Amino acid sequence: MLELAILGFLHDAPLHGYVLRRHIAALTGHVRPVAESTLYPAIKRLEKAGLLVRATEPGAVAAPRHVLRLTEEGGRELKRRLAEPAQREITDENHWFTLLAFMRHLADPAAQAAVLRRRLAFLEEPTSFFYDGERPLRAEELDDPFRRGVLTIARATSRAELAWLRDTLASLEGAARRVSRSETS
Repeated sequence: MLELAILGFLHDAPLHGYVLRRHIAALTGHVRPVAESTLYPAIKRLEKAGLLVRATEPGAVAAPRHVLRLTEEGGRELKRRLAEPAQREITDENHWFTLLAFMRHLADPAAQAAVLRRRLAFLEEPTSFFYDGERPLRAEELDDPFRRGVLTIARATSRAELAWLRDTLASLEGAARRVSRSETS
């Protein structure tokens, strides 16, 4: 998730590490704060893999600034990760939101739709946070008002996401058909 966020934000624009950290914290920080001890090793791994480069630029005061830029290979890697997300990026809400934040960089509507269909299939599976044996429990079956609250909130969130997914898929699939027709013309 962190590497995807780094690649995604650097695809938008070259950034100083501090600014990159602020952007990532704005996206994921409320759930998973980004510590320097986590961010900078990830940057070094991506740099070593040739996915980003660091350039030294004069600082506003005296110290030089290190600005990070995505390489062509980094752009290809970002698009690969967006088109072929790991299952965890589909099923874990925090990973999903990070993936979704950069989905626009995957320019092919058919590829975008394929990822959204995976999320839709996941959300359409009956599930719960609480079970009676193997059977998922619904909010209405629980006496505990707090657990009922968890399920009620999750159901509302899922319904909103399902509606958005279906609408967006219809739009993307229409765009993919138009692209396909124009390519065969």
